[in-house]
Amino acid sequence: MPKTTPYAEQLKRIPVRDAVIDVLATSTRYWEYGKSDAPLTLVFVHGFRGDHHGLEPVVANLSGVRIIAPDLPGFGESSRFADRRHDIENYADWLAEFTRVLGIEGTAVIVGHSFGSIIVSAAVARGLAAPRVVLINPIAAPALAGPRGILTRLAVAYYRAGALLPARLGFSLLRNPMIVRVMSETMAKTRDKKLRGWIHDQHDAYFSAFADRDVVLEAFKASVSNDVSEFAGHIDQPVLLIASDRDDLTPIAAQQRLTSLFAAATLRVIPNVGHLIHYEAPADAARYIQEFVGRGDL
Repeated sequence: MPKTTPYAEQLKRIPVRDAVIDVLATSTRYWEYGKSDAPLTLVFVHGFRGDHHGLEPVVANLSGVRIIAPDLPGFGESSRFADRRHDIENYADWLAEFTRVLGIEGTAVIVGHSFGSIIVSAAVARGLAAPRVVLINPIAAPALAGPRGILTRLAVAYYRAGALLPARLGFSLLRNPMIVRVMSETMAKTRDKKLRGWIHDQHDAYFSAFADRDVVLEAFKASVSNDVSEFAGHIDQPVLLIASDRDDLTPIAAQQRLTSLFAAATLRVIPNVGHLIHYEAPADAARYIQEFVGRGDL
């Protein structure tokens, strides 16, 4: 069991319910935080290899809104796609259908973190109606290009090996706690030992909650072969980008270029944080979101 979250007391004050619905023939579990009659609904889309737990620290710092946080197909407690690849196009279609099934399409603000930022951008660009869009640690440039391209290709080889090895060995490789810890150590920038330990515990608990090896490989390929810049020019809604100055995946210069591609975008930069804004600076992220969406009077 993971250690108690530092935001436990805040989360206790927020009503929470969970349910399972069928979306594109996929069993999708989601969590609903806040009052069901709140004036505004936000949909939270988590990042690669995570699940809804990752964005709970941001949830804990928001007030006066209703938040719906699903586990992406193939991750957490949602089943994998039965007859679709786990790529950006299919995830975007799933997200649009998810909001339609819940009856919130066109009224809910859509929020995506990291890999979720690509899915959200693709869905909105393809026609998902939303009054506003929020992207946290958005993937602003192709991971396979530039100085980090070689490291990305090594990661592709790692995930491919995990998929091709015999089942037991493949799962052991993909879920190897030492590799998960290296990833966590690399991403975490905080010097607070207690917070850093909790972040590692979160990754230990939830970073390997995927349906099977193929899901991880397909989703990873999608995460490194696509980026938000592909879709920015097709998004007319107001967009809030929440970035950080120590993000190893996307430098600030790329975030600034990305901001200029949208019709109407605002960039907020949180200092001394890396790719884990949702863990290291959730209160800042929540404050920027709250300022952007108000109290529901969109």
